[in-house]
Amino acid sequence: MPTSRSARGPVEFRFGRMQRLLKGGPVRTVSVDGVAAEFVTDPELVRLILVKDGKHYGKGELFQKARILSKAGLLADDDALHRHYRRLAHPYLRTAAAADHAPGMERTARDAVAAWRPGQPVDVQVAMCRAASGIALSTLFGGLPGDTESVLVEQLTVLAREMIGKPLHGRAALQRRPARRLARAFTGFRSLLAVCLADRPDSTAGYLSALLSDAERTGTPALSTDEICDEAVMMLIAATVTTASVMSWALYVLAEQPQIEEYVLKDLARTAGGCPGAPSGHGHGHGPPGYTLRFLAEVLRLYPPVWITCRKALSDITLGDRTFPAGTHVMFSSYLLHRDPDRYPDPHRFDPDRWLTVSPTAQDASYIPFGAGARGCVGEPFAWKELETLLGAVTREWQLTVPPGTRIRPAAHTTLHPQRLLMTPQPR
Repeated sequence: MPTSRSARGPVEFRFGRMQRLLKGGPVRTVSVDGVAAEFVTDPELVRLILVKDGKHYGKGELFQKARILSKAGLLADDDALHRHYRRLAHPYLRTAAAADHAPGMERTARDAVAAWRPGQPVDVQVAMCRAASGIALSTLFGGLPGDTESVLVEQLTVLAREMIGKPLHGRAALQRRPARRLARAFTGFRSLLAVCLADRPDSTAGYLSALLSDAERTGTPALSTDEICDEAVMMLIAATVTTASVMSWALYVLAEQPQIEEYVLKDLARTAGGCPGAPSGHGHGHGPPGYTLRFLAEVLRLYPPVWITCRKALSDITLGDRTFPAGTHVMFSSYLLHRDPDRYPDPHRFDPDRWLTVSPTAQDASYIPFGAGARGCVGEPFAWKELETLLGAVTREWQLTVPPGTRIRPAAHTTLHPQRLLMTPQPR
């Protein structure tokens, strides 16, 4: 179990006690599985790491997040390669593209929950994995035959669920049973996708088509067929696990707070067919955000899917008044940054209306659900529209409740997700 160091000796660094780190200095030494790291809680220093000094940091090695996924495209360590594939993906993820896909997103979401039966409990995380898988496949990798796409959706749903619950560190991350399940799910999905690429490369669309037609660049060869397949799997998994985790929390909050649910439903009815974009201050909207987007912004504040991040210094670095050598592991947590009482009064209270007066600034990283800087999430505009559309498609049809006495615990794995979330649907 990770521990933090202090003058009094080790202090437990457990997820439920992370808040303690905010009470220390801006940089504190911690240990993750016996490896020392510097934990940063100052949002200005975090922005320095992600933006201004981003070139001095590479990927950290303390958390086992995506070792089975592609490292040749968007996840490439080389900045030039990353920028290339970022530009390649951008046309399919920008705000205008997301708006064009909204009707298809809604149809896919409705289809994903069509099998629900009134009064019969539903594993919401699995359902949201299925909905997000269908949206990712149909919008980013279109052109596949309908029956093949259906099989891929089910395979991707299984893979996404295994990835969401994958432990990041410690003995749990090394246990054979979860690793084997994840490896089987990965192999099954990847093998089927590889067959689709081999059989129908000319019929593909979206980002997959862009990867297949990507010309060889000067001095850098284009991706091989295997690397294209790995890159496709990576993009699909990234688009699915984060969306499914956020949507699970969103539906849980609505079930627990009927007044907020009423406001969301009224706002969804008012904005039906519109495209308001992301909340103001996040780089995609103008003016005060509508209630639905304020609600989603608050879900992302309290339950950011990428809840902890590690970087490794490529050269000597300075954080505040301290200097660290190359090779130093540096960590920060959006979970903690988003719950800092100095930035967010009454930080643990779920309050969508705080976004009427609070707006993240460009000077710090007090709100980074999608990261920041050159390696921030390229799919942020797409994600805002997908979350809004998914939320509307589900809540207009169904009211979800949690069994009385149920306590939902957060699980800090690959994403921050509910440990287990069974909810009972009833028609509106």
